[in-house]
Amino acid sequence: MNQYLISVYQPEGGVPEPEVLEPIMRDVEAVTAELKEAGAWVFAAGLFPPSTATVLRLKDGKDSKDSEVLTTDGPYVEGKEHLGGFTVIRAADLDEALAWGAKVARAITLPVEVRPLQSGTC
Repeated sequence: MNQYLISVYQPEGGVPEPEVLEPIMRDVEAVTAELKEAGAWVFAAGLFPPSTATVLRLKDGKDSKDSEVLTTDGPYVEGKEHLGGFTVIRAADLDEALAWGAKVARAITLPVEVRPLQSGTC
């Protein structure tokens, strides 16, 4: 089985009110339970806000063992949406992964991206 990353993108701003968030989280938990029951779930996590990110990059983009690494407050890319969390799944093919991604998108009510993981990297 192949592995796929389902990335969840969320808008800037605060957490929705409990009456909005609680049903969404119930739906997300139901999809997670379905993924686990099907043996497709590998790992999932939510991320803290982009303001907590730290960006590391080589000074002047030089690719050398001696290049200085610069550290700056994140995020790397400014935007109206940011990566808010992710799920790694196992699926037979892209069609199956997209079906799971659609279930996640319906549950979380936010855009998701489905992308295959390269083999040998996990």
